Amino acid sequence: MNFLHRTRGIAAALAVTLAVAMPLSLALSTAADARIGGGGSSGSRGTRSFSMPRATPTAPGTAQPFNRTYAQPGSPGMGAPASGAAAKGGFFNRPGMGMLGGLAAGFLGAGLLGMLFGGGFMSGLGGFASILGLMLQIALVVIVARLAWSWWQRRNNPQQPAYASSSAQGPADGPTVGPGPQPSYRSGFGFGGGSSNEAPLEIKPEDYEAFERLLGDIQAAWSNEDMDRLRQLATPEMASYFAKDLEENRANNDINKVSDVKLLQGDLAEAWREGEAEYATVAMRFSLVDKTLERGTNRLVAGSETPIEVTEVWTFVRRPGTSWELSAIQQTN
Repeated sequence: MNFLHRTRGIAAALAVTLAVAMPLSLALSTAADARIGGGGSSGSRGTRSFSMPRATPTAPGTAQPFNRTYAQPGSPGMGAPASGAAAKGGFFNRPGMGMLGGLAAGFLGAGLLGMLFGGGFMSGLGGFASILGLMLQIALVVIVARLAWSWWQRRNNPQQPAYASSSAQGPADGPTVGPGPQPSYRSGFGFGGGSSNEAPLEIKPEDYEAFERLLGDIQAAWSNEDMDRLRQLATPEMASYFAKDLEENRANNDINKVSDVKLLQGDLAEAWREGEAEYATVAMRFSLVDKTLERGTNRLVAGSETPIEVTEVWTFVRRPGTSWELSAIQQTN
């Protein structure tokens, strides 16, 4: 009997710890990723939205799949808003959580938290049956969580189209620039593939200058909450995400300030054409000061004056006669 009481005590403590620690960890993650894009992966890469960019010396790992995108598998997409877009919000309704979040919430409420009050699948029985009930709950949580995780991975990583690997260049293509007093891309040229009947897309030094300039201009517009400027520098899809994130900051009485943005290293992952549209996906490692302040008082809520380093994969798009625009931001693994 004492063993059963100790088992229930341990289970109750575990339930309370999970119930408190999980929302706290998500809150801390959100505060730490207050910079533009929210530390997530958002936007579209045309028909390559569901194929991962090639690894580069700057970003040798893989880029994370989009948890906010208007693209549909097989659709070209130019970042135009569409109905049914993913939205952020809620503890278990974060981008990409979907069914997995709902299952987690249900089991926390019906299973683990139920044990805190002496409940469970076999709460009416005593002795050995209670232990079996506890083991059955844990096993079901693990099985359902694994199934949900597999479903989520298949949903966010559909089979890549054949052309993604045949037309993409390797990580050695394109210029790479290491840390130095004047970091930039301006050390060479890069080439990317198009369709079989199109010439490869050449990324010139002036294009890399535009990418570096956009990195700073977009961060500055975000810090100033200048949506008019952000709409000039990004696709409508990305601008819609920025607007939503800024609205959430205002609702929380916060303002995110980003300053001292410096590109440390960058190189080309992919460049290609889709009809008249030209795309370039670039890996960038840069430093910045990222801090969140209380609106009106300027009290520091998160971050610090100490610069941090970030590695992200940015995709840019343009049409004939127009300038490059930000089309996507992806985090790296």
